[in-house]
Amino acid sequence: MKRYSVGIDLGTSNTVLAYAEAGSQEVRVFEIEQLVSPGEVAARPLLPSVRYHAARGELAAGDLQLPWSGSRVAARPAAQARGASAAGVSMAGVSANRNADQQADPHASERAVPAAGSGSDAGSGAGSDTGLRAAPADGDSDTLPVVIGRLARVLGAQVPGRLVTSAKSWLSHASVDRVAPILPWGAADDVLKVSPVEASASYLAHVRAAWNQRFPDAPLEHQDVVLTVPASFDEGARALTVEAARMAGLPALRLLEEPQAAFYDWLFHHRERLAEELAHTRLVLICDVGGGTTDLTLIQVRMENGEPQLTRIGVGNHLMLGGDNMDLALAHLVETRLPGGGEHGRLSAASLSQLVERCRAAKEQLLGAEAPESASITLLGAGAKLVGGARTAQVTRDEVERVIVDGFFPVVASHERPGRPRGAIVEFGLPYATDAAVTRHIAAFLSRFDAQSHKALGPDGGEVETGRPADGAGTGGARAASDARVAADAAAVAPLAAGKRGGAPLTDAPPAPLAPLAVPDTLLLNGGVFRAEALTQRLADTLSTWRGEPLNVLYNDNPDVAVARGAVAYSLARAGGAPKIGGGSPRSYFLVLDESADAKRDANDPPPTQRGICLLPRGTEEGHEILIAERTFALRLGHPVRFHLVSSSADTAYAPGELADLPSGDFVRLPPIATIVPPRGAGSARERAVRIATSLTEVGTLEVHCIDRDDPAGRWLLEFQLRRESAQVNLTGDAAPARHPRLDEAIEQIDRAFGSRSQNVDKKDVKRLRSQLEHLLGPRESWNSGLLRELFGALWERAKRRRRSADHERLWLNLAGYCVRPGFGYPLDEWRVEQLWSLFDDGIQYIQESQVWSEWWTLWRRAAGGLDEHAQLRVLDAMAYLQTAAQSRHKLPFDVAKTGIADMVRLSASLERIPVERKIELGESVLARLQKPSENHQSWWAVGRIGARRPFYGSAHTVVPPDVASRWLDAILALDWKKVDPAAFAAVQIARMTGDRSRDLPDALREAVIRRLEAVNAPRAWVAMVGETVELDNADEGRVFGESLPAGLKLIAG
Repeated sequence: MKRYSVGIDLGTSNTVLAYAEAGSQEVRVFEIEQLVSPGEVAARPLLPSVRYHAARGELAAGDLQLPWSGSRVAARPAAQARGASAAGVSMAGVSANRNADQQADPHASERAVPAAGSGSDAGSGAGSDTGLRAAPADGDSDTLPVVIGRLARVLGAQVPGRLVTSAKSWLSHASVDRVAPILPWGAADDVLKVSPVEASASYLAHVRAAWNQRFPDAPLEHQDVVLTVPASFDEGARALTVEAARMAGLPALRLLEEPQAAFYDWLFHHRERLAEELAHTRLVLICDVGGGTTDLTLIQVRMENGEPQLTRIGVGNHLMLGGDNMDLALAHLVETRLPGGGEHGRLSAASLSQLVERCRAAKEQLLGAEAPESASITLLGAGAKLVGGARTAQVTRDEVERVIVDGFFPVVASHERPGRPRGAIVEFGLPYATDAAVTRHIAAFLSRFDAQSHKALGPDGGEVETGRPADGAGTGGARAASDARVAADAAAVAPLAAGKRGGAPLTDAPPAPLAPLAVPDTLLLNGGVFRAEALTQRLADTLSTWRGEPLNVLYNDNPDVAVARGAVAYSLARAGGAPKIGGGSPRSYFLVLDESADAKRDANDPPPTQRGICLLPRGTEEGHEILIAERTFALRLGHPVRFHLVSSSADTAYAPGELADLPSGDFVRLPPIATIVPPRGAGSARERAVRIATSLTEVGTLEVHCIDRDDPAGRWLLEFQLRRESAQVNLTGDAAPARHPRLDEAIEQIDRAFGSRSQNVDKKDVKRLRSQLEHLLGPRESWNSGLLRELFGALWERAKRRRRSADHERLWLNLAGYCVRPGFGYPLDEWRVEQLWSLFDDGIQYIQESQVWSEWWTLWRRAAGGLDEHAQLRVLDAMAYLQTAAQSRHKLPFDVAKTGIADMVRLSASLERIPVERKIELGESVLARLQKPSENHQSWWAVGRIGARRPFYGSAHTVVPPDVASRWLDAILALDWKKVDPAAFAAVQIARMTGDRSRDLPDALREAVIRRLEAVNAPRAWVAMVGETVELDNADEGRVFGESLPAGLKLIAG
């Protein structure tokens, strides 16, 4: 029997552990030992979820001693860590967590060590290893110290650019590679980098080491552990959280949603009088505002036999809006007040991060009990000017309340909704919610679950008169007028709170509906921000106004530790010690159907709404597997098979196996799931009939299996693919393309050119193939993604016969590249590019033909988005070898000029996954080539692509530094843009505004680009891209890629 029930809140700001001994009803908070100053260790209830990556020699070995470490804690240099997380994370690791004997990551010792104080002896009391080892310290001058916890936060507020924060938020940011070493975001090259997964693992490893130090006879990995996650985390973020726990030596645990944990804590503390406390409650809104997210949940309360029955009926979508945003809003305010600040004295990304830490401390001080009237915020200098370069500004308690209360909790009408911006606010690389008004997000959330909420509240709903606007005017005209005035005042602060310096409020409010909004009768607030009475009162007053009568507000006595304590209470409830919240899965899950082969419509018709099959309805309980028995699927053998899932938390009821329309606005796309089913043997069938079974595991993650229809013992797990996709794409416009009515004729033409040798093919027929295909299928610019991939399949099946002649080889390379471009974005593109990559070592047959060389390099440029870093480096090195060898005494057996230098330059610029240092070398090389009058002006396009602030498909952490990009931009500004046509758009790519200070160029330089663009009458869209954060239109996407994208393929901002 496990001795302790343990709850861990792996928070954005703090990590907390609570526990209860078996058979006991006393829940305690574990005091976590940590460094609080150099050389001083103290136990604290909160472990700040931050890492400080110190410089070599900055901290003495004796300053980093922890009770469980035999030597100072250190991590390997960033150069060794850069490829640390190359292995993909999949649901395989999550599934294996049910095996309590599973070992920690065997490769973890090869990674940058993510844990301070989680050395190889960290788990010695348990006889096991965390898998997160500290590098040797004594005499090892190549190690860099890492500090976790309180001291890390103190050091990070003093020295910019070395603090890892908000790792939890990064776990849910699918537009970056979450297992790549990217944190601290925007840090200098000499600062150690770790992945969001490794950072999260390091906090858990520290907690585990501290626990095992205190309870050596009851190691943490052998206890009943519940780890909390935001309710809005999708399957990818949940799987990465479980992977982080596994890396930290915690292979067996359960996941619990944080709002539920907060409610469990309240239930546990009122368990003796629970029926009386909830006697007048029918629907509870839980609003949990943490450091990184705002989590919303609805719990229905019904009385049966005098006891409350609790059912979760609603969960909010992911909302990256929390304490971090509030700290950032204050930092923007203070930045303008610092000496030398203002609009033209913007801080660097590292200094802003330091200022945010200072503002966080000031916020907590000014919104706490017995708060002073004002606080001083000091931003230290750097290097030798650490003290002498310090700058100080004052902020008052009233200002903080105005920024946070009015900016984040403005009084709004119940019909108001968040605006529909073109992209999120990006700070420190994270896509924060653009509309900072939590109250508007709550209104939108309640409207999504209006039907179920009305049912839960009973026939009289919220007791608002039908036919009146649902803004709760029943509390009196004076109150409404007062609220309107406050809302008007708050509008001026909202842009600042959202991280902007100006602009109109982002509301897009429709006219007030006549039907009343069902507003819960009870509110539970959780999160440290609600220590401020003004925030609690504002939200309660707003909801009361909507409802037309006061709400019952429930309080947790200590919001900082409530989630961890609630996780323990959840364990006790599972054992029958308290009421358990029912409701099962918070979402319905659907398999997206590919109906292209069955579509009976003209190719020019608008695409129908995408459809899907419900695999797991909302409300399905944990551990209950649902088999879709009435639907059979054909599973190809020996090939990777990918399925796309979407989820919906809306209260629409679906049945297992039900076909449903999937409008894009109501469904969230999940990471793809995939498997490979080997064939039974030689000569066996190429397909196998399977059914799909889905369950919500006891761990709290989704699990999908394919089951052999004829042999139920044959089961294959479909694993979530959690490494970052090449780019996010929106295929809704091409989701169900009709099979072209003349596709078979087109394939016949391909077969005539590349089929068996028995066919007598005229050379002219080979050269005419492309025009013949266009005659059958229409202009190739109109070919959609589905048609292109069908044609690629036909070409690939005949790839062995591409070398019959130079014309054959040239044409095959041209068509194959065109049909697979841009290498990602369509189901199974990853597999297609993997197959194509197998040809790279073969090279080309007709090496003396310049056109064949040109098509060879163009093929890889078109497929580059599907190549990983290793493959892209192989391509780059191959091109560098050809050019270097041609200049040496060992001449190649062909003229390097015929290899298509211009195409090689365009290809090299398209390799977005190569390391930053190689990109810089590449850019400098292209600029050197451009000094020659003979160089093609199109190479300026390459400079713009290499120095782009927003990659076309790569991760944002691979962009070249702003100082390098600025130098390249100076070279472009020196050109005559009327004579050098690509120069203007190259400048746009390098100067493009992202909102991320670690990538953006100085304001003065961007303004110079805007002036030049206006002088040459450049498109207004280009000017906007430099001046604000906007998305590309279709034409500009083609300019970035180098040619048009397939019809129906639309990139989403990353």
